[in-house]
Amino acid sequence: MKYYRSHVLIGISETSLAAGVESFVKALRAQLSKAGLSDEINLLETGPLGFFGKGICLTVYPDNVNYENLKETDIPVLVEEHLLKGRPVASLMLESAGKFSPKFNYASRIVLRNSGIIDPESIDDYIGTGGYEAWEKALTKMQPKDIIEEVKESGLRGRGGAGFPAGIKWGFTAPLQAEQKYVVVNADEGEPGTFKDRLIMEGDPHQLLEGLMICARAVGATKTYIYIRGEYKLCIMRLQKAIDDCRNYGIIGTNIFESGFDLDIEIKIGAGAYVCGEETAMIESLEGNRGHPRSKPPFPGIKGLWQAPTVVNNVETLANVPFIIKQGAQEYKKYGTPQCTGTKVYTILGDVAYPGLCEVDMGTTLRTIISEYAGGMQKGFKFKAALVGGAAGVFLPEKLLDVKMDLVSLNQYSAVLGSGAILVMNEHQSIVDMLWSILRFFRHESCGQCAPCKNGTQQLYRLITKIKKGEGTMEDVDLMQIIAETMLETSFCALGQSPIMAIRSAIENFRDEFIAITQK
Repeated sequence: MKYYRSHVLIGISETSLAAGVESFVKALRAQLSKAGLSDEINLLETGPLGFFGKGICLTVYPDNVNYENLKETDIPVLVEEHLLKGRPVASLMLESAGKFSPKFNYASRIVLRNSGIIDPESIDDYIGTGGYEAWEKALTKMQPKDIIEEVKESGLRGRGGAGFPAGIKWGFTAPLQAEQKYVVVNADEGEPGTFKDRLIMEGDPHQLLEGLMICARAVGATKTYIYIRGEYKLCIMRLQKAIDDCRNYGIIGTNIFESGFDLDIEIKIGAGAYVCGEETAMIESLEGNRGHPRSKPPFPGIKGLWQAPTVVNNVETLANVPFIIKQGAQEYKKYGTPQCTGTKVYTILGDVAYPGLCEVDMGTTLRTIISEYAGGMQKGFKFKAALVGGAAGVFLPEKLLDVKMDLVSLNQYSAVLGSGAILVMNEHQSIVDMLWSILRFFRHESCGQCAPCKNGTQQLYRLITKIKKGEGTMEDVDLMQIIAETMLETSFCALGQSPIMAIRSAIENFRDEFIAITQK
């Protein structure tokens, strides 16, 4: 094994690719060779490093120094000063904007334990960290019912928004007798400001695959699909390579590890319809039909893809499974709260000092997430609100900054974890403008299958546009809430049932802003 004096981790993501990271890496390798450092410095292309929106970024270990917004012209001084002489270049460092050092918390990570550390395109790197040991254990040392019981005992709840217990969902499908069963991964992440699943897949595609394999074994599915939005080109490429490598290594295929169990994994690319994030609409799309939600019951666990029993799970949900099977449910329950075990992945956006990706224990307060993982508010600004859970989420005011971010605690305030997005707004941002953007999105994404959603989203957009222009009244504001409440009770699927969350929280917590704009 070759040992290096330092490791330079370069985050390869959609953001850094757009910033020209490929040519940057070539130039950096050339400069290291020129300086005679190729045998001393390991240059590793990895997944997201935890902070984003900062162009080309890299981390130097063991110094634990982060650099941001790098250009090829920065390479000579970076190599000469830091990598050769051991003197970090303060002007290029992420911390140069202040004393805050982003807290990436690798020790407490489960889902992101490898992200930003290993090469996501190397199956050997994943295996070297203990990868696929849980799959081997599940396949050769556990019965399907034992796998399900372990997941039930762990308390793992779905991370796609609904929070339904994963083990119970699997338990519906496992005992059914069917010629074919399926598992489908919901990677159709179409909500504004939401991309935690993308970063999970970019940083460690094998962990998702391992969780998917274990789920398939537990419920007796021999065919699985990953339904992913077409814009996630890097994810698709890395997932396909991971699948191909698994097939070549005999980790999936026929009679895996001589267990008698067969498994195939296939990627299905979606066309970007938000409604296809709803599990039955996604199944319709997989079958080649228009992405319209189905009537439930029957639920997919009983009659799903091609009317066969089908388990549908979110990316983050399945990425938790390898840890549970390998380390055990009791170890998993050491994270989070008794009612909501484990960790949660968030993307923190907006008016914070350091937008980024973090994974924290369930029950961590919103204040802690913003202050310790995003560096607090941007200099000179004050906190006004946080839109938690994406477009289908809620606006939380300053008085709720200490709310615990878990399913049970948020439910007390009619709030949700949702998609894992936290959009922070300063005191100069307009709640009305943000609500207008949200309702425009819902109007655009309504599939038109049911009248309450088709007509309701149109009327909500008309009203918020009128209010935004200063032409509305408080009667219009209250009418929005009435329409949204009617949609909640009558819409066919979660898309039409969701606008009430943002509307109600905006009006209840920031009513003065609506009064001010309607009385101009």
